[in-house]
Amino acid sequence: MIHGQTSSDADWRRALTRFVTVIPHTRELGLEVLEVTPEMTTMRLPWCDDLLGDTARGLIHGGVLTMLLDTVCGSAVLPALPAPEVCPTLDLRVDHFRPGVAGQPILAEARVVRVTESVVFTEGTLWQETGRPLARGIGNFVRLGPRNTPEGFAEALFAEEDDHA
Repeated sequence: MIHGQTSSDADWRRALTRFVTVIPHTRELGLEVLEVTPEMTTMRLPWCDDLLGDTARGLIHGGVLTMLLDTVCGSAVLPALPAPEVCPTLDLRVDHFRPGVAGQPILAEARVVRVTESVVFTEGTLWQETGRPLARGIGNFVRLGPRNTPEGFAEALFAEEDDHA
């Protein structure tokens, strides 16, 4: 979505993969972007022992779930806008339904509920293999607009792999 171009879902998947690769903790944890449409973004956090908060019971740390909801909801914002702009987290509410358990990846999906001139409202859900939700997040992201978005932001998101070599 550069200079009025329309980006495909595959373009957005590559762009958001680039986005989560730039963030150190999501890169180190191996967060994967599975699917991106203007309506829904889906990600997968592979299992690793570093996710544990309670090693005795094999339970995932609640902060991991919060980070994942913030990332997937924030990522869902970008393809829902007319053009990419920086939108930091304004507010994030997390409802924990049950603990995540060791040995299983965590799936995350988020959708944009409403876009206004100043705020983007999102909802996200996390789950593991059982399909029962682990947590739900309600994230609100403030729109900084073109004036406060760094020049070249969209171009960096959609750059070809060879461009940063």
